Amino acid sequence: MAIKVFVPCDSSALSLGAEQVAQAILAEAQRRNEDIQLVRNGSRGMFWLEPLVEVKTTLGRVAYGAVQVKDVPSLFDAGFLHGAPHRLSLGRTKEIPFLKHQERLTFARVGITDPVDVVDYVEHAGFRGLERALQMSGAEIVEEVIHSGLRGRGGAAFPTGIKWKTVLQAKSAQKFIVCNADEGDSGTFSDRMIMEGDPFVLIEGMTIVGLAVGATKGYIYLRVEYPHAYQTLQTAIQRAYQAGYLGDDIRGSGKAFHLEVRLGAGAYICGEETALMESIEGKRGMVRFKPPLPAIKGLFGQPTVVNNVISLASVPIILDKGGAFYRDFGMGRSHGTLPIQLAGNLKQTGLVEKAFGVTLREILYEFGGGSASGRPIRAVQVGGPLGAYLPESLFDTPLDYEAFSAVQAVLGHGGVVAFDDTVNMAAMARYAMEFCAIESCGKCTPCRIGSTRGVEIMDKVMSHEDNPQQIALLRDLCDTMLSTTLCALGGMTPFPVLSALNHFPEDFGMSKLDKHAA
Repeated sequence: MAIKVFVPCDSSALSLGAEQVAQAILAEAQRRNEDIQLVRNGSRGMFWLEPLVEVKTTLGRVAYGAVQVKDVPSLFDAGFLHGAPHRLSLGRTKEIPFLKHQERLTFARVGITDPVDVVDYVEHAGFRGLERALQMSGAEIVEEVIHSGLRGRGGAAFPTGIKWKTVLQAKSAQKFIVCNADEGDSGTFSDRMIMEGDPFVLIEGMTIVGLAVGATKGYIYLRVEYPHAYQTLQTAIQRAYQAGYLGDDIRGSGKAFHLEVRLGAGAYICGEETALMESIEGKRGMVRFKPPLPAIKGLFGQPTVVNNVISLASVPIILDKGGAFYRDFGMGRSHGTLPIQLAGNLKQTGLVEKAFGVTLREILYEFGGGSASGRPIRAVQVGGPLGAYLPESLFDTPLDYEAFSAVQAVLGHGGVVAFDDTVNMAAMARYAMEFCAIESCGKCTPCRIGSTRGVEIMDKVMSHEDNPQQIALLRDLCDTMLSTTLCALGGMTPFPVLSALNHFPEDFGMSKLDKHAA
């Protein structure tokens, strides 16, 4: 029987040479007359160990990493096909501390299965949630999700089931499901990892939502910078149709759901749900006024559910194991798990899925391994380019929506970017304003003009031109943007600016004592 060898096809692994390693393993096996089956799986999320090569043995899967092409002959010499020791040995994959101490619900199959093999997906508990949903009414599915406590993982953290209930109750001959896969936040990659590593879980989740609210058509709005995810999704959707999990008669139930991928417009603003719908409709990506909400009048003027990838990919396990099972993870009103993406100045970057309640300090040091530079971690930005900068004094804050709100921060999409003590926080605050100025759709004045004036003010602050007056003006501008912009782009740009001002006043030429005096 052929020995299974796993080499990731994930973009991060490919960027580090996984394709070349895979081809080298095939060539070496052929040269040695070894019978192997090469499986291209998703990444386990340990990017510092990529390319990670695994072998299926009688004791379970054994890992080796980071493997380079030059290491392949010595792996064969050592007997890695039977899990033998080698200088790159990591032992049994599931015993690696980084993985062992996670709670993988949404990412349960990522790194384990062949992403586009329907049979492999089904053998690893795939489509069980959909099979159950086919036996339920739409209202029953919605109630199960409400009971789970699932909240939107895209940043706003709105209760997912409540949004669905609104669409379910809306009267319309046509409804839509839209997946926001325009993952544009800095330091985030969980959506991409799901789409490249377990696309069927997203397809299953979207189909369940369609059954829940009475929608027969879905769109995945995918950022154009994800070509590997695009190809994987296209293949997976085609195979889901062939296996009867999509189409006019899902698994002989008489219920229909159709799905297609639309490529994004390359603009950060298209991650905002109404600008995204404008883009799908073939228009320029600009924010719509609300109300009406998308749940009432969304895509093509019809009731629409808009959720992000992780929200939708969390649905199958809720339907499979029940809302109560999912709700038992987490803390407070933050139920379930959050895929946390570690980036920036850290020794161990990658993806960690943990139940809500783990602290930022645990994430940075127990999983991230501390700074890559060996210097103290001075600041961490959580929640993308519009997230607040948190100082070391707040590292014990638990990852919980309400706990973060209490310290004027946001969890957002779960991206964590670390900076050591060489960072200039005034420069980072300027970057936030510049980012908003570049990415603004231009529809509302506070965002379009406010961000441009913000960059000008920051330039004066950094050149020490009348700092007290300029900082007072900056705070006033931030207050205006917080209160008056149309969407979260302009409305959240003050978060990184004000947090940098409040927590790192010395970088703005102020002392700790006078930081609020300006």
